Amino acid sequence: MTRALFIVDVQNDFTEGGALGVTGGDAVAEGITAHLAAHAGDYDVIIASRDWHDPDSDNGGHIALAGGPDFVTTWPVHCVAGTPGAEYDPLLVTDAVTHHVRKGQGVPAYSLFEGTTDSGERVAEILAAHGVTDVDVTGIATDYCVRASALDAIEHGVRVRVFTDLVAGVAPESSDAALAALAHAGAELEAAACSGRGSGRTAPLRPS
Repeated sequence: MTRALFIVDVQNDFTEGGALGVTGGDAVAEGITAHLAAHAGDYDVIIASRDWHDPDSDNGGHIALAGGPDFVTTWPVHCVAGTPGAEYDPLLVTDAVTHHVRKGQGVPAYSLFEGTTDSGERVAEILAAHGVTDVDVTGIATDYCVRASALDAIEHGVRVRVFTDLVAGVAPESSDAALAALAHAGAELEAAACSGRGSGRTAPLRPS
């Protein structure tokens, strides 16, 4: 078994006080840091993604520059490249991260599979190069980028486990629906606090 960890979009604009901050975002950052402190050695690959939107652009209609966002497909200005909002939440310690991915540069992008490293590597290529068979998924937001990233991982043929205590969503109802959709697609839903490497225990649906 070769395992990877996904850390999806744990950025200042998505945690408390950010342009699109979600409740529980800082707690997710702290929780992932604690998980890495205890379990970084369990992973052959640790991939962290960030939204990295072009400035002064609607980024393919993703950002509402005129009129109000609908908070479904259009959003307020957030995670603009080079700004503090695009940086990792300071409570997330990224020393163990092996690959940093940026996505949404000029186009809408939810899944971390849509991003690239600074050298141009795509996530699918990284997983294939390392023979990854299993992925644990954490991050923000449960109902958008976490959902999209986990579904793409399943489509790429790896086993997916979502740590339900290391994700935070925009809204309880849509987060519940996202986790249900992931379970239906074959993902395991488990609290990281209860997990061991390779554990098959499944936690109840408890989206943040």
